[in-house]
Amino acid sequence: MQQEMLVDKAVPRPPTRPGLRLALLAFTQLIVALDYNIVYVALPDITDALSFTATSVQWVVSAYAVGLGGLLLFGGRAVDKLGPRHMFMLGLTLYGAASLAGGLAPDGGVLIAARAVQGVGGALLTPATLALIYRGFAEGPERNRALGAWGMAGSAGLAAGSLLGGVLTNYLGWEWVFFVNVPLALGAALAALRLLAADPPRVTGLGGFDLPGALLATAGSVLLVFALASGPEHGWGSLRGAGALIAGVVLLALLLVVESRTRDPLVPLHLLRNRGLATTMTVIAVFQGTLGGGYYVLTSYLQPVLGYSALEAGLTFLPLTLVCMGAALKVAPAMLGRWGVRATLSIGMLGAGAGIAVLVAGMTAGGGLWTLLPGSVVWGLFGGVAFVALFASAGAGVSPAEQGVASGLASTAKEIGGAMGLAVFVAVATANLTATAPGILAAPGILAGLRTAGWAAAALTVVGGLIALALKPAPAEASPRPEAEPTPTETVTS
Repeated sequence: MQQEMLVDKAVPRPPTRPGLRLALLAFTQLIVALDYNIVYVALPDITDALSFTATSVQWVVSAYAVGLGGLLLFGGRAVDKLGPRHMFMLGLTLYGAASLAGGLAPDGGVLIAARAVQGVGGALLTPATLALIYRGFAEGPERNRALGAWGMAGSAGLAAGSLLGGVLTNYLGWEWVFFVNVPLALGAALAALRLLAADPPRVTGLGGFDLPGALLATAGSVLLVFALASGPEHGWGSLRGAGALIAGVVLLALLLVVESRTRDPLVPLHLLRNRGLATTMTVIAVFQGTLGGGYYVLTSYLQPVLGYSALEAGLTFLPLTLVCMGAALKVAPAMLGRWGVRATLSIGMLGAGAGIAVLVAGMTAGGGLWTLLPGSVVWGLFGGVAFVALFASAGAGVSPAEQGVASGLASTAKEIGGAMGLAVFVAVATANLTATAPGILAAPGILAGLRTAGWAAAALTVVGGLIALALKPAPAEASPRPEAEPTPTETVTS
């Protein structure tokens, strides 16, 4: 720890323009978050254009989440070893190149591969952005404001992705949900050259990369999601179903064995015994899984069932978008200051579950914007609160020397949980469809399956709210001065 403190003091900080630096880092986080949801309203068009099936099209979303979640921990380690500015630039380069390849994809396989590489770029960008915030902004109110802006950009990106995807798909075609990232990534990279200070000289003595751990974590996660995605289409008793599921579990179990014997592990196992972090990882996986499932259900209802265009579907997301952003900006900080992380997170999850349930109740054959509006408002309000509370909870009770690893674990749980949740809810929604269905648009009886998946997502979100009650209450959380010195209660890590 002493060595790490010396290294941190030696890191030069950019001398000027902190506002512009923060804007760049927040904008980059918005790009990463935006790309998770931007493809949802384009899925029916992508299904028709590239001959996906009703179940396999989920890989357009899941491949990105697996690439991102599977390599987040390794990306964090690369930031420590090679420098945040280097990884920031490399991540943007991968992101932009993969986006271009996705828009030009001639078939589904190329598109899925491009989405996975996009995820790898995001796995470098996310920890690099956080490291640049920690190193560039002094601890206390300055850093708190910077982290708040970063979290808000992520919330805005998740909420606005569907709206932007609808506009682009309607006017320019599905390819532009990928092409739009190219100028965004290029602009961010050019700004980084001017705004971000050069990395310090490489530091020795911090240990090597845990390559076996990174490979096992990525392969195990990929196999688990592949099994969930392939099971409904090819049968759970097939090699693609049960075989991939068993292999994924075995690899993840082997990961725990390897990490327990590694001098500098990718996943420090003692952090997994931290009740607060373990609880947050569980809740954030539930939140992202039901978020992805809920977006899939709503998009599939609007377009295949109601016959909305991509633009009309995107505009229907507008109330949800605006309410979510407003809640994350104004409501969540007030609730955190008044009631603390545990109560705020639990209320946010319970309310989000109720919002999904109200939304599903309005999904009828003759429904539309006005029947969906109450659920959209409730879901957006409490979902925005829960999103901010989850990031506040991820670092609570963890020592400063392990904040980066803890945030990597929480982010990994979020992304892999999202991919697995989407696979499960797609399986529920399409359970009564034939494996050879040419796509969602041609699937008979899809409304009943979508409603079933929606009810399941609502129930699971409520369960996540109850799990959040396992967090330890910290009296100091309710203080209106978050910059105050932590009490002994707050520093307990197990």
